[in-house]
Amino acid sequence: MITEAIQATNDLVKIVPFLGGSTSKKDYEQALELVEYLIEHDPDSPLVDMLADKVARYEDNAPEFAEFNARIARLPRGVALLRVLMDQHKLTQSSFVEEIGQRSYVSRILRGERALTDKHKARLAARFKLPFEAFNE
Repeated sequence: MITEAIQATNDLVKIVPFLGGSTSKKDYEQALELVEYLIEHDPDSPLVDMLADKVARYEDNAPEFAEFNARIARLPRGVALLRVLMDQHKLTQSSFVEEIGQRSYVSRILRGERALTDKHKARLAARFKLPFEAFNE
């Protein structure tokens, strides 16, 4: 069993170098593609958790994400999450008319001039299938 496990691990790392500790952007992007595919087609695969952990560590430490991470760290948690979701889903301020309101109101929230209300949080949580608490400050 030990020999087979070691061989299987070595084979997997050859196929998915990011699991073996590669820090190349290409391997990171391929890992992201694999995670997205698995979430859609095989969400219970143990690879989802393994890759998601590696991706999170990469994004937390890669120089290319340093400015973004610093900016997000300064924001209230709910607003930071909203910005991340906007980035991940390629959304604009105009994309939240149903959940928050007009673009100008969303802009004020993102600038810290207004806060997300409980109604906003509930609607955002429903849209993105996240817990309400994820948007709490």
